[in-house]
Amino acid sequence: MPEMTRPDAGDVPSTGDAPDSATALPALGTLLPPWPGEQLSLDGGEVFVRCTPWTGPVDGNRDGAPRERAVYVHGLGGASTNWTDLAALLAVRVDGWAVDLPGFGHSNPPSRGRYSIRGHVRTVVELLEHVRRQSGEAQGRPVHLLGNSLGGLVSLLVAARRPDLVGSLTLISPAMPVYRVPPAFSKALLLLLLPGAVSLAERRLAGITPEQNVRAMIRMCFGRPDRVPRERVEQAVEEMRVRAEQPWADRALAGNMRGLITSYLRIGRANAWRQARSLRMPVLVVWGDRDRLVDPALAPRLAAAVPGAHLRVLEGVGHVAMLEAPEPTARAVLGMLEALPAG
Repeated sequence: MPEMTRPDAGDVPSTGDAPDSATALPALGTLLPPWPGEQLSLDGGEVFVRCTPWTGPVDGNRDGAPRERAVYVHGLGGASTNWTDLAALLAVRVDGWAVDLPGFGHSNPPSRGRYSIRGHVRTVVELLEHVRRQSGEAQGRPVHLLGNSLGGLVSLLVAARRPDLVGSLTLISPAMPVYRVPPAFSKALLLLLLPGAVSLAERRLAGITPEQNVRAMIRMCFGRPDRVPRERVEQAVEEMRVRAEQPWADRALAGNMRGLITSYLRIGRANAWRQARSLRMPVLVVWGDRDRLVDPALAPRLAAAVPGAHLRVLEGVGHVAMLEAPEPTARAVLGMLEALPAG
């Protein structure tokens, strides 16, 4: 979804076994501007990547402070700006790279014009390889990978395919395979499985105004939609207007919807639930208990499927915890990272 600052979430209650970090975090009292970015050439084409530089501890004492690397992967209809707040908080420990997947944000569509989960997996693998090669203290080390929704599913598959690249995995409401349509979605989405349906969906999406689009996303994605400030809604509408000017915007959304649904039909070793059971790196599962898009009942199921995974369920939070509750999300992530062996 478009960048939205968090509502005033206050102290978000949570449940689960994930340890919370007591590390001092920078204050997020105002809306942060998006982090700067640039087009990055990968083997599969160019993608836009925003970089959040490491700040070190809040007290300024950098001597011996850990400096690692993280990659952030957004969800369906989202962009790299979805990670602005969380990346700012985690910068006390990591340098961050947030990608616009092909067809979203400032990234052009795939060269062949086909959207698929496998294509996004290849993009993220190439980005991780690029990040790991960069000079500096963490050169050559595995990278911490964080994904939300569609990006969570992609990140899980990346970690299963290339565990050598992933130092830890954080899954925020990942779009795990389910075989019923969530109530927040129209069952007409199932028509995307039919030949030619993407063009029909594209025309239907084109008829939705930016204002309607943003308000629908807020209702679907936030646990407390009424607490999103009006000025933040207006900013999101403006960003949506800019995206609407991209000739491929609606086709990218419809094509990725179809790619997500068809990925659920995979069976055997390619199935995401089976892939989850193969993970051996530290894994954190974060879910909002008011998630209307991916059933929160999947949270303990996924945490149980991944050997040794930690679970954090945030009360009153919806589908995009990194936007709605960045501070408790950051504390859960840092708690996992701080428990890892040094180096």
